[in-house]
Amino acid sequence: MPLFRTKKEPFEWLKSGKKPIDVRKGAPLYGEVAVYLSGPNVLRMRILKKQTGKLTEVVRLDNFRLIIPSALILDDAIAYLQGLYIGYDDVFTAYYVAPLER
Repeated sequence: MPLFRTKKEPFEWLKSGKKPIDVRKGAPLYGEVAVYLSGPNVLRMRILKKQTGKLTEVVRLDNFRLIIPSALILDDAIAYLQGLYIGYDDVFTAYYVAPLER
């Protein structure tokens, strides 16, 4: 079960459904449920699909707003993620997530 620390804004995007794709550095982690932590808040989401590649391969014109909802253009989303992962230029994983069914 992947465990991800998440800043407040992306946590809210995930929780509200505005962000159904979460991009993280590194190879995909094993598990079918992702756990997101933001301060004392916990959110569990089902992983529907994983995609790996360079940042520009997983963040594209057809999906950048699903990754960074506040981005106006593709370059905004790329810059946002590069700011989180300064100097990292290896493989990234896009986790396609959905709320857990209750």
